[in-house]
Amino acid sequence: MSEPSPTHQAAAAAADIARLTGVAEHDIAVTLGSGWKTAVEHLGTTVADIPAAEVTGFRASAVQGHAGTLRSLVTEDGTRVLVLGARTHFYEGHGVAATVHGVRTAAAAGVKTMILTNGAGALDPDRIPGTAALITDHINLTAVSPVTGARFIDLTDLYSSRLRTLAHAVAPELGEAVYVQLTGPHYETPAEVRMLRGLGGDLVGMSTALEAIAAREAGLEVLGLSLITNLGAGLQSGALSHQEVLEAGKSAEATLGPLLARVIRAIAADS
Repeated sequence: MSEPSPTHQAAAAAADIARLTGVAEHDIAVTLGSGWKTAVEHLGTTVADIPAAEVTGFRASAVQGHAGTLRSLVTEDGTRVLVLGARTHFYEGHGVAATVHGVRTAAAAGVKTMILTNGAGALDPDRIPGTAALITDHINLTAVSPVTGARFIDLTDLYSSRLRTLAHAVAPELGEAVYVQLTGPHYETPAEVRMLRGLGGDLVGMSTALEAIAAREAGLEVLGLSLITNLGAGLQSGALSHQEVLEAGKSAEATLGPLLARVIRAIAADS
């Protein structure tokens, strides 16, 4: 028996979510990256919190610091928010379709706006760990694409300028950055950090770009947010570690959740 297509698998996952949450469709989806796990507590009232493995095509998160569930929330103004706390990274070896299954499921669940968050290393020593930045563009260095066949997807304004304007209006402290995705799971060398900065990157990580491409293919409007967790290799003393990423997220908890809530309210009000 052949494997179901990514489209059919996303439709099946969306049907599972509707059945398990009692919510037929959601308006906004948020993928929680490293450091953003507790932000969900600020976004609205929980309708249902589902273990990822109960939904077609999802699996429990393999990375410490990710929630491992799918949560349905409703905000004070009635906006339905689907929070994807179970992100599959490309380096886990399940393939690009599994990596972008979350955003395709969000589209099948009726979502129009996709918010992608992550933890990222800074390529510029002047960037301040513990602060958040809006992604303006990306450089995909994974050597793969979630788009197959003769489908020529325009990526101009992939990280929506409209959504960034709304985010800046309620969070003017946000900086802007070009995000570079590599495959990981190893961190970059100092030479690679210098190269990536020379290519025009500001931040580097192991997620988001492939998801953003799939979101655009599915017709979603995309907003990207990075938590700067550390300076890249060669820009700080000592070795890099995932523990450092977790600690940066914990120290930023008090600001990330309220920030994300303000952004979601602004998007909902403008829809």
